[in-house]
Amino acid sequence: MLDVGDIIGITDAFVITSGNNVRQVKTIAEEVERQLKELSGSKPLQVEGLSDASWVLLDYGDFVVHVFHTETRAYYDLERLWSDAPRIGWEEAAAAVS
Repeated sequence: MLDVGDIIGITDAFVITSGNNVRQVKTIAEEVERQLKELSGSKPLQVEGLSDASWVLLDYGDFVVHVFHTETRAYYDLERLWSDAPRIGWEEAAAAVS
């Protein structure tokens, strides 16, 4: 997770993950949607890339979930691109939510 709020101003955080194949990418994206809807009633404002599943973007407004195919993640390397953004640990994020 990257805290990008002070850098880009249109969202607070990027959650970045990946799967080893198209089926995993789609399953991860669908599970993120299902879990967030179940836990908080949240639905993404927009979903992009689900049809080819090399990079699925789930925009929830305050945060954006990027689910990459492993090769696509290495190519775009968002962690390097946004290297100025502070990292957010899962425990830190969970504490902020509760």
